[in-house]
Amino acid sequence: MEPPWSVRLADEAPLGLVAIVQGSAWIAAGDGAPVELGPGDVLVSRGPATCTISDEPSSPPQVIVLPGMRCTGLDGRDLNEEMTLGLRSWGNSPDGSTVMLMGCYQVHGEVSQRLLGALPQVIHLPAGTLEMPLVPILADQIVKDEPGQAAVLDRLFDVLLVAVLRAWLSTKRPGQPGWYRAQGDPVVAAVLAVLHDDPAHPWTIAKMAAHVGVSRAALARRFTELVGEPPMTYLTGWRLALAADRLLEPNSTIDMIAREVGYSSAFALSAAFKRERGISPTEHRARALTS
Repeated sequence: MEPPWSVRLADEAPLGLVAIVQGSAWIAAGDGAPVELGPGDVLVSRGPATCTISDEPSSPPQVIVLPGMRCTGLDGRDLNEEMTLGLRSWGNSPDGSTVMLMGCYQVHGEVSQRLLGALPQVIHLPAGTLEMPLVPILADQIVKDEPGQAAVLDRLFDVLLVAVLRAWLSTKRPGQPGWYRAQGDPVVAAVLAVLHDDPAHPWTIAKMAAHVGVSRAALARRFTELVGEPPMTYLTGWRLALAADRLLEPNSTIDMIAREVGYSSAFALSAAFKRERGISPTEHRARALTS
């Protein structure tokens, strides 16, 4: 991009990422104050709130990116073809002074929401924070057209996002999810690992405590203090999150899903789902398919 420029991202993606390769940019996400980014800086923003990227905070938006990556002017005129500059390249000038890498995740799911819901509106990592030179590597690869290149870029983007989230989580700031903070406790971390790996097991507090070699009272106290809820409550939430995502997959029966996530029958899953979420699995599936 070459100044003056301003792009409003209104694609409703659950998670977006911007990395500055060259030049600088200002980003205003949601109701937060604008953040200035320089070369090597990375910013992750949580949707579906809109996000504006510009050369200066005062620059009015000229382009709007809508769901489906449809780009228009403020008057609704289609700008996709006009602003395409080549392979995976887009902007207002092929020699623009600011070069950015941008990507987003469109996946919506109950399991992913457990992490997304714990993230702040914006995570800003200054240049040099990441252990690996992922931004230069991605910038080098994004303009190549070789066999399997799309898969390579997807995985590099995944690694960059995970690296950003890991760096943020390691700062031990307020608001981080309890299940992440609990990873530093050997007892609670071990319980979380087996609950995640085998949610269908007929777990009880006694079985969890025996698995890690502590008393039931000690486990319940440590788990609740660190995670923020009792072990069985956490397990119920995890099972229902898994079930909610599986319900959106074709050809999956409620009885099949129930047994996969730890309920003895479709009736047992339906009762738990209704009690915790206020709707039945069938209603959840119908709402998701029509939204």
